[in-house]
Amino acid sequence: QVHLVESGGGLVQPGGSRRLACAASGFTFSTYYITWVRQAPGKGLEWLATINSDGTATYYAESVKGRFTITRDNVENTLYLQMDNLESEDTAVYYCAKDSRAGPPSYGMDYWGEGTLVTVSS
Repeated sequence: QVHLVESGGGLVQPGGSRRLACAASGFTFSTYYITWVRQAPGKGLEWLATINSDGTATYYAESVKGRFTITRDNVENTLYLQMDNLESEDTAVYYCAKDSRAGPPSYGMDYWGEGTLVTVSS
């Protein structure tokens, strides 16, 4: 059974940093593209970043490029999102999600975690 569990959320001051983690189980983690998505209060889902199966390629939304870094550990089956220079607009629930297809991605996501809340406020 596929499980994705995010952690690391909390309150952070503007300009601060936070690292989120997504622990995966129930599937062969190292063969799937994995994605971070967020949802700000009252807004829709926003794609943030995707990493390929072996971690050698990453893709970012313009809104977070240069501030956020997606990485993965295929030994620990964990995805990370390092967030630096946080802004109030980054306040959101952050989700990780796996691609629906192993190997070449479909860019459709079939399993999601329950999310972790990041609040950026002084």
